[in-house]
Amino acid sequence: MWRVILEPALLFGSPFAAYILYLWARQKYPFAVDHWTQSAVSTLVLAGLAVAVAGVLLIGVFAERHHGSYAPAHIENGHLVPGQIQ
Repeated sequence: MWRVILEPALLFGSPFAAYILYLWARQKYPFAVDHWTQSAVSTLVLAGLAVAVAGVLLIGVFAERHHGSYAPAHIENGHLVPGQIQ
């Protein structure tokens, strides 16, 4: 369940991390308020949304698919048989 929340959140945060690394490489303090103007933050938010949407779509397109029918969990001879793809 955490994967569903964590992957898009990390993808969304990647432009912010890149901006912090950029400021650090230019030897500026990345947590100073004057570096985080309204235009910089709005650009980072839009870039984060674009990266998150593209990443989720790419993960959905290229994810491994299992073919076959799903047999739900059931009880055989008094033992629980877990669900599986056949």
